[in-house]
This record gives sequence, C-alpha cells and structure tokens, in this order.
Amino acid sequence: MTRVAAVDCGTNSIRLLVAEADRHTGAIKDLDRRMRIVRLGQDVDRTGRLAPEALERTFAACREYAEVIRELGAEKVRFVATSASRDARNREDFVRGVVEILGVEPEVISGDDEAEYSFTGATRELAGRDHFEKPYLVVDIGGGSTEFVVGSEHAAAARSVDIGCVRMTERHLVRDGQVGDPPTPGQIAAMRADIAAALDLAAETVPLGRARTLVGLAGSVTTVAAIALGLREYDSSAIHHSRIGIDQVREITDRLLSSTHAERAAIPVLHPGRIDVIGAGALVLLMIMERVGAGEVVVSEHDILDGIAWSVA
Repeated sequence: MTRVAAVDCGTNSIRLLVAEADRHTGAIKDLDRRMRIVRLGQDVDRTGRLAPEALERTFAACREYAEVIRELGAEKVRFVATSASRDARNREDFVRGVVEILGVEPEVISGDDEAEYSFTGATRELAGRDHFEKPYLVVDIGGGSTEFVVGSEHAAAARSVDIGCVRMTERHLVRDGQVGDPPTPGQIAAMRADIAAALDLAAETVPLGRARTLVGLAGSVTTVAAIALGLREYDSSAIHHSRIGIDQVREITDRLLSSTHAERAAIPVLHPGRIDVIGAGALVLLMIMERVGAGEVVVSEHDILDGIAWSVA
C-alpha cells in the first residue's frame, strides 16, 4: 500500500484526500478527506486575474493541508488546479505560493484532463453493478466550468465548457456588486441562454444522448441531493450513490432561484460558501438533465479527487 495525498483546487473550493492506495488493484482507503470554500475564482471572469484576498484564502487552506499531509505521512503528493488558475494572467503568483507551502508544483490541467480524472474517480465503483447501466455520462459541475465525459469502462469522449456555478453567478446574477436577492426573471433567462449555448458546444464533442446513467459530481450536485434528501447535516454516506429525480431537482432549483439570501442561508445543509452560487449550480444540473432526457441523476461523492489519488498510486 502507498500513502498518497491528492489536492484538487477549483474555482470555488479546494479539497484534500489522503489515502492508502493499492497500486495493483486501485483500491483506495480514505484517511482524511476535507474541503474548504476559498473562492479562488473570485472575479476572474471579469478581471482575468486572481484577487489577492482569494489567493490568501487559498494559501491558508494549503497551510492547513500541509500539516495534515505531514501528520499522516503521505509519501506522494499531487496537486491539480483547474478552471480559475487556467484563466488567470497572474497564475504564477498562485504557483509560487503553493510550491512554498506544500513543496509541490500545482499542475494546471486542461479541461479534458479534468474530465478524465472525474470519470475515473466517479465510475470505478459502478463497474459490475447491474442497476447502473452503461454507458455513463459523468458531469462535474465546478465553480468555473463543467466537465462532460461519456464512456463505459474508459472515457470515450470529453468536453469542458465554461458554465460553473461561480462563473454563471458572477456573469448573470450580480447587480450593483450583489447577487440578486432574489434574481430577476431577466437574469435567470440570460443565464439559461448561456447554459443552453454551452450545452450545444459540449454536444459537438460528447454524444450526450448516448448515456444510460447520468452521474453527477461536485458541490452543486451533492448540495441539491442533500436538500432533496431532507438532511439537517451533511452526510456523505447518505448522499453517495443517492438517486435524485428530475422533478425534485426542478422543484429545488425553482425554490433556490426564487429565494432571498436569508432564505437560502436558512437551509440547514447549505454550506455558507455556497449560499450565493447554489442557484446557478442547481440550474446547470437541471438543464443538463433536461437536455439528455435523464429521469434521475446518480450522485457520487467520489470524483476528480479520487481519480487524482488513483493516478498517484
């Protein structure tokens, strides 16, 4: 067994997995799995740069993770950075800070690589289970982008498009520096049009209609699932491989997009860092389900982070 650490730094959150991995079987045993909302992609869509305060929030999480990695004695560490750091002109500031704190250079991977790792992490457990029909369509709804990948045993086609929950919120739901409270019908319509255009783009590469099982990843999807399940506290074991119907997703999306900040904040299971962006994330999920004709989404807690860990092992 090899003790490995994987870090996934996205637009909205940064996550850590320290695990024992069997290099021969690919089996993973979690030792520590945690997430911090750092909003690294704050205003990147507008300014093209990583904000100083966003970098400091991210570096604070990195310092915490460095301590965990050291305490658990991980032999190998891999740090993967996604959409926000791909887009920023000052990404070298980010790279330099991570190297100083963790001693490893972040790999700013392409959207297609991101999709490949997400597919691997999400589908390994589904193999051999008859009630999860192949091929799978894995959708990873991040802060800055959403990855689509279709395949059975291996990924067959993948595409990344810029419709993450943070990007859609900042592009369409902000007025006078504040997220719409609640958003106006015009703002929601503009966001819908943007998402629909991005789905058209994804469909040029990925045969969205081929999939028999839709697998949803990342915080927007797991949060919608937690709300659908009526959870008072976040429970990973209840959420993992839950199956949420499209009618539930539609009802939750409508509720989130018609509520005020205070009303969203009162939802017990909603992380404070997602209060302003969850409506956009839920709408991305709903429109994907409508586009592919999926009656339900299978929610996976295992995603790109697990794929990164397996790649290290």
